[in-house]
Parts: sequence; structure tokens; C-alpha cells
Amino acid sequence: MALSSPTPKVGDLIEIFRFGYSHWAIYVGNGYVVHLAPPSEIAGAGASSILSTVAETAIVKKELLSKVAGGDRYRINNKHDDKYPPLPANKIVKQAEEWVGRKVRYSLIHDNCEHFVNELRYRVSRSDQSNQVLRTGVLGVLGGLAASII
Repeated sequence: MALSSPTPKVGDLIEIFRFGYSHWAIYVGNGYVVHLAPPSEIAGAGASSILSTVAETAIVKKELLSKVAGGDRYRINNKHDDKYPPLPANKIVKQAEEWVGRKVRYSLIHDNCEHFVNELRYRVSRSDQSNQVLRTGVLGVLGGLAASII
């Protein structure tokens, strides 16, 4: 379910609100996004997707935004445009398409879906979520998430 936001433009970052965290994708046109998904990621899985964050590898997938979001809310969130100039949309899409189907290293803290899409849009690998986890303490956050799932 989309928030009240405009239709994404090619190269926009899409933040999908999962249970306890946000999943990130990049819009590549015609309703499709490219995103980094741990092998156990099921599009729209919500709460079960948090369990996949312990995976060590991921697959780069191109899927319909509606399928990836499932019943979860999402929004366009190009939050770093004021800090970093985005690459031209055609270059973002070209890079994203070149990654589709590849198996890549995955780390909740260092190489997650937010790092991936920021690297594509800005050539800057960063994740505000993982920085927040590091600031507040990994064990406290994961413990709280595990308790809320059980």
C-alpha cells in the first residue's frame, strides 16, 4: 500500500516499511524496482523478512514494486539528495540492471539493501539504519525485534 506520494521517477529510492525495519529498492521504470534480497526474502513477507537479515549472501532482483512491497507501505525517499548529487537516471538504471541476478555479499551492518541503493544513486555506500543500530547497540535492537516476533 503506497503512501500518498507521487509516482516514482526512474532512479528514485523506495523505502518499504517492514515490521521493525525498512527495506530499500531503486525504481527502474515501468513499475519495476531493483533490490538486494537475502535468499530467504519473500516479496511482501513483512515480519518473516527480518529473519533473513542474518544471511551472508543476497541476490539482486528486479521485480514489480507492488510485489516487493506486498501489503506494506512505501514511499519515495531520496533523503540524501541535499548531501550527494545523484547520478543521471539512465546511469542509475544501467548500473542496477547490470547487477540483476548476481549473488553478492550481504551484511546487516556493512552491505545491506540500503547501502546497495545508495551506492547506485549517489556512489556512496551508506545505511542510516545500520548506523542507528551501531549507535543504539546491535544486541538491544535485535533482542527487541526477536521478542516482538515471538
